[in-house]
Amino acid sequence: MPRILITLGDPAGIGPEVIDLALASGRLPVGCEFEVLGDRDAGSPGKPDTRSAAAALAALDLAVAALKQGRADAVVTGPVSKEGLQALGFPFPGQTEYFAHAFGVTDFGMLLTGATLTVGLATIHEPLAKVPGLLSPEQIVRTGLLVAGFLKRRGFAMPRIAVAGLNPHAGENGAFGDEETRVILPAIRRLNESGSGIFSGPSVPDAVFREAALGQFDAVVAMYHDQGLIPLKLLDFDNAVNVTLGLPIPRTSPDHGTAFSIAGRKLADPSSMIAAIRLACELA
Repeated sequence: MPRILITLGDPAGIGPEVIDLALASGRLPVGCEFEVLGDRDAGSPGKPDTRSAAAALAALDLAVAALKQGRADAVVTGPVSKEGLQALGFPFPGQTEYFAHAFGVTDFGMLLTGATLTVGLATIHEPLAKVPGLLSPEQIVRTGLLVAGFLKRRGFAMPRIAVAGLNPHAGENGAFGDEETRVILPAIRRLNESGSGIFSGPSVPDAVFREAALGQFDAVVAMYHDQGLIPLKLLDFDNAVNVTLGLPIPRTSPDHGTAFSIAGRKLADPSSMIAAIRLACELA
């Protein structure tokens, strides 16, 4: 029986609420065992502070320890406040990077998947101004292979993956930038030599997500955070799941944040948490 850990996230946010609703929903798979980690009493709904942030971090540390000891098979993480964690000295941009560091993984990535779209990110939590300098054929190839591996694990024998361009109109033959010809196209050629899937592009960013939503692609590799997450959250906000690729164990989370403004008001929707738990069970 797979054992799934669930961290509360920041107890001043909606994490505890959506976790309780998910566990009581009757929509979780039979045959998984769930353990919730975190101190519910360390925060007041809607009032985050140092104590609630410290409780969120403590739950993450407990989860990592249990996973390394083989006492669990997957983890679902509740939403945390990055600002709150970083005020404690947390050195990571987010939970994705925290788990990669904890397991000593350098080949990792961030993917979000919902009912309509699956999106992998070539760069994650980076300032937009830095993205062109961070992109390289190696980075895009690495991300594409991780996305293909995730899709194959879910039953896609030869996944169809579009690689988005960086610039308007995918550069339009150099009129709006040369990253497509200089960086992205060489990566796509290398990806197709790998035999891991069918990669196409560089695709026009303002059209490719519609094409994927209509079923022409199984996933899109986006060049930066908001390029991929804006369309995904527009179409799949209530059911999308964040997945850390490349870890030795499955890690998922809902695609929303702490929502301090509605915490404790019985307004939170557990759908994304339910989807995150279901996917963790599937992957485990």
